[in-house]
Amino acid sequence: MKATLKTLAVCAALAVSGLTQAQDIKIANIVELSGPGTTAGTLFKNGVEMAIKEINASGGILGKKKISYTTEDTQTNPGVAKGLTQKAVDNDVFAIFGPVYSGSIMVSMAESKRGETPNFTGGEAAAVTAQGNPYVFRTAFGQSISFPKLAKFINTKAKTLAVVYVNNDFGKGGRDTLTKLLEGTSTKIVADISTDAGQVDFSAAVLKAKQTDADAIFVYTNEEESARALREFRKQGVKKMLIGETTLTGQKVIELAGEAANGAMAHVGLTVDAPQFKAFGEKYKAEYKSESDHNGIKGYTGMYVLKAAIEKVGKLDRKAVAAAIRGSCFSTKQTPGILMDVCFDDKGDLDRESFLVEVKNGNPVINATLPALNARK
Repeated sequence: MKATLKTLAVCAALAVSGLTQAQDIKIANIVELSGPGTTAGTLFKNGVEMAIKEINASGGILGKKKISYTTEDTQTNPGVAKGLTQKAVDNDVFAIFGPVYSGSIMVSMAESKRGETPNFTGGEAAAVTAQGNPYVFRTAFGQSISFPKLAKFINTKAKTLAVVYVNNDFGKGGRDTLTKLLEGTSTKIVADISTDAGQVDFSAAVLKAKQTDADAIFVYTNEEESARALREFRKQGVKKMLIGETTLTGQKVIELAGEAANGAMAHVGLTVDAPQFKAFGEKYKAEYKSESDHNGIKGYTGMYVLKAAIEKVGKLDRKAVAAAIRGSCFSTKQTPGILMDVCFDDKGDLDRESFLVEVKNGNPVINATLPALNARK
């Protein structure tokens, strides 16, 4: 009897051990699937899911671990995002992807910090990484990296500039960063025009910008609003140069704005029109029967950065994986799925090559490739 009980105990222990070995790496997708952030959140989610399918199909991580995931809708609401992140942490997920909107990650990242859980975000507001959260990592440029390149470009194009921005963490962060960078340069900001998140009517904002003596207009709003603004600029016959960041010339913006997008220029960190991302764009279109923009690439490459960091550490240790990302570089030679060599600083901001884009005949055309801001040898 004793031998039987001992045998059963050993078998039970082995079964638990085997179950532990077989357990998946749990990922939580916490993104904007409704509300103003629907476009950004949906594409980001799709990119994450596509990477997970590829990684699982090729044998998983560390040669055996498969990835499982859940997807939750923040409704583009910071409070909901915080609650969902708390739930994910309490469910012991290994990493969190999202939210994409800066206002939401600013609120929710306190929960991922509490759980010492790596949290990848598409949020670009400078304040996101300024909080000193050691578990938050960007999947795209923060404003501290992208805007110096943008300011340099604007200096070559305009002596006077009107700024049209969305009045949220994303928009105000960009406006404040650009204003500071242009201080003491050859470009003077002559108008500061605030708009609302989800704004439908841009006639008043466009008229204000049109009536200035600005050589160019900087437009920094979210995707749907950018398309509405571009249509209004075209409707009012504005001939001034329109310059922006990634959101101004994204695929969804071009689809929604139509011909009104032609001539818009932007500094872009990620675009499926760049050679490095064309294959991704084709795979995305085949999978989802639609075009991806930078948000799809953000989710996809972020998942591969997580994979590379886990394999660098050699074990499933959230704290060690987060530490392995900070101050480190990852190459496509070692992890092809990241699509472009990338380095992270000690704040979680990334740096890599980027592009200057102009919309011509309904297509974003790359005019130049810019080196990483802090290129490492």
